[in-house]
Amino acid sequence: MDTRRLELLLALSRLGSMRAVADEYRLTTSTVSQQIAALARDTGAQLIEPDGRRVRLTPAGRRLADHAVTILAAVDAARLDFDPDAEPAGTVRVGGFATGIRVSLLPIVADLGMRYPNVEVVISEYEPTEAFTLLAADDLDLALTYDYNLAPASPGPALETMPLWSTGWGLGVPADTPAGAGITAFADSPWIVNSRNTADETAVRTLASLAGFTPAVAHQIDSLDLVEDLIVGGFGVGLLPLGRPTGPGVTVLPLHNPDVMLTAYAVTRKGRSAWSPLRAILDRMRPPPGAPQHLRWPRPQADGG
Repeated sequence: MDTRRLELLLALSRLGSMRAVADEYRLTTSTVSQQIAALARDTGAQLIEPDGRRVRLTPAGRRLADHAVTILAAVDAARLDFDPDAEPAGTVRVGGFATGIRVSLLPIVADLGMRYPNVEVVISEYEPTEAFTLLAADDLDLALTYDYNLAPASPGPALETMPLWSTGWGLGVPADTPAGAGITAFADSPWIVNSRNTADETAVRTLASLAGFTPAVAHQIDSLDLVEDLIVGGFGVGLLPLGRPTGPGVTVLPLHNPDVMLTAYAVTRKGRSAWSPLRAILDRMRPPPGAPQHLRWPRPQADGG
């Protein structure tokens, strides 16, 4: 079975059209169609069927695409294993959320550059869902992502994850909030959530549901500093890290039953972690055996930027 044909079938399952596959692989639509047809002959099964003016995978095609994830990962691993002890060299494309980059990547980059001068690290900022998509398309080598215990992420079967560290989150409220106030005290308040990742909103809605109310989500904000500014301005409340120093006018109330925990992960495509430059980075990020480390927030104090 030709692995190139499996790649095209997997791409078709992801992209949904022969034209999109042809564009991604710089082929003609006719060539893609011929390769899928040849794969169908190899397997003795119908892999695609008409769907209006497009095509879609048959149940057999979807099953083969699922197998293709494992098969192609094994082929990648075997290819990399031909020279597992080679001096790390190459460009590693890293994408992730800002705190993950600050905590897990930046502290090791200088040492990595001294040890392996032929390794270059290119860094971009992405939310987890964006990073998963780029990894699956092979447009990233390493993603630094996160999820909440109340909103677990689903990276997909083509990706593998390594927990890095965890940190507790609480409810960011005005500093003059009476001591002992619980989440139900803010049932009628506007709520602030992340604009690019639904995990934050899912965690908020889960907390509110357990407390017996439906939150009124009013603002979608990426910057934690801006979340603080909105809280100070009386525009609402939202989740903030417990260990992060806050600016004047904001306090973070602990949440219990349930606690809210954010966990950071290093995520790669299956079979790629053996690539020597990527392995060198992962080895330095890897936490000691046992549970992920608890994070001490990296900023010495909150800033207004």
